[in-house]
Amino acid sequence: MADTAPRTMIRTRGRKAHSATFGTRRSGQRHPLVATAMVLPLATLLVVVFGGWEAVVTQASSVGVMLGR
Repeated sequence: MADTAPRTMIRTRGRKAHSATFGTRRSGQRHPLVATAMVLPLATLLVVVFGGWEAVVTQASSVGVMLGR
């Protein structure tokens, strides 16, 4: 247990060096519209390639029926 403090300090120094080299990291979250714009092309590609539109409609329908009870 006593060995954890030096390792933590080494990791912290490594992170600081990385931030100094490659610029500062922004903390916080992405705007939801930006996240949506990033994920929609991949989601569309997966739906087209795997023909998943019917599965999405079926599951959405069953969830709607379950919530309607």
